[in-house]
Amino acid sequence: MRAKILDEPKLDFGHGGSHEDPRRGIADYGPVDLGAPRAPTRIRVGLVGPAEGISGARAWLERCRTPIEAKPNNRHPRLFQSFPGFDTDRTFRSELVFDDTWMRAIANRKIGRILTKPVDLATAECVDLYHREIADLKEKDVVDVIIVARPDELQDDIPRTKQAGASKVESSTELSPTHVDFHDLLKAYSLVWRIPLQVMRSTTWDPTRQTAKSQSRRSSSLQDEATRAWNLHTALYYKAGGVPWRMRRQSADLDSLYVGVSFFHSTDRAEVHTSVAQVFDERGEGVVVRGGPAARKKSDRQPHLRRADAEDLLGTALDAYKREHLHFPARVVIHKTSDFDDEEVSGFEAAADQRHIYHLELLWIVGASEGTRLFRNGDHPVLRGTFATIAARRHILYTRGSVDQYRVYPGMYIPTPLGIRPAVTERSVEELAGEILTLSKMNWNQSQLDGRFPITLSASKKVARILKNVPDDYPASNRYAMYM
Repeated sequence: MRAKILDEPKLDFGHGGSHEDPRRGIADYGPVDLGAPRAPTRIRVGLVGPAEGISGARAWLERCRTPIEAKPNNRHPRLFQSFPGFDTDRTFRSELVFDDTWMRAIANRKIGRILTKPVDLATAECVDLYHREIADLKEKDVVDVIIVARPDELQDDIPRTKQAGASKVESSTELSPTHVDFHDLLKAYSLVWRIPLQVMRSTTWDPTRQTAKSQSRRSSSLQDEATRAWNLHTALYYKAGGVPWRMRRQSADLDSLYVGVSFFHSTDRAEVHTSVAQVFDERGEGVVVRGGPAARKKSDRQPHLRRADAEDLLGTALDAYKREHLHFPARVVIHKTSDFDDEEVSGFEAAADQRHIYHLELLWIVGASEGTRLFRNGDHPVLRGTFATIAARRHILYTRGSVDQYRVYPGMYIPTPLGIRPAVTERSVEELAGEILTLSKMNWNQSQLDGRFPITLSASKKVARILKNVPDDYPASNRYAMYM
């Protein structure tokens, strides 16, 4: 076995700046699309929820225009950084714009009556209630992003009870999840409006609030205020059409398209479907492609696509890329959550060959333990970026671990590496591992640099959670911002 530590990838920001840490890069240089015509300098924000939630969320967001100090007694200032504020002269060089006519208050008595019902039915009816207000805002076409102040007492991710009746949501759209989650169901139901939603809990602006979730978890799990501000405003900027940062590219690098393939069960669990999230490295825009059915093979109990479905899936992804960029990429990298069988390889290669794309790399990314862990001398976990070859087609990469930039390990548990099992490659696996490390920093739902999964797979998993609630004939946006 041989092991080495890969360099922490740098990202590109405004004014040609680069940095390893997204927060430092944004604070020092601004977003990478700074000054571009499409960069949002005014983000019109609508709010939907109980009156108290609307006022609380709006007041906190107004407060975030100015700096928020890092957590008190901060032993790790590189990890827990202050938030410089969100305004036109700092960080994202943009501002949030509010108007009383863009607020949609939902009466507490309505929510209270709904919450007396079984949890799955209450969740569906709350979604219906919120969706009416979202539809009204969309019809007026006055906002760029809608913030949803979530009901405090509504529980999360509850298995559907067999006795529950059909709600208006289900009867009108045939959405029928096996688990009911307010966030996922609302986003699924609202895809038709093609306007990004940001679901917020009251603990975001008031950590002392008692909610259904806060009562069931340790209070220490809530992030400090400055970190919450960083993460939320990064997401809002991206959802409004901005690009916070992007992967660094050398002049000799090929235009590459990164595709993540994840699987999810249909609502009746009769078959497995597939979802795809694409990441365009030029602008960082994610495009979602919903694929055909997949099935588990008896030989390995893993989901696989038929040859024709694999070909159609990648072909659709590449055609979407061409519509966006007016040309095909020179190279395609596919990350998948299961092994590649012969039919899938043949289908993916056929789609690439038809479009004269000669550089194709297929990697199975294993999230569970590969049975091998590495240890450092002393008490600290291995460094993020540690890469090791176990066998010819078995490699491991630590995307979580001690971070030299932060001078600390930012996790709570012993880190587990990702497994990398190449099926088709042209570059060295070490180079491909370096790309995975970079792609783990492309998640705009957070501003910390050490995501566990590459955005290809973390995005496709988020998309799968929402698409499982969407019938095949229901209109669904292909823009990733609608799902995150």
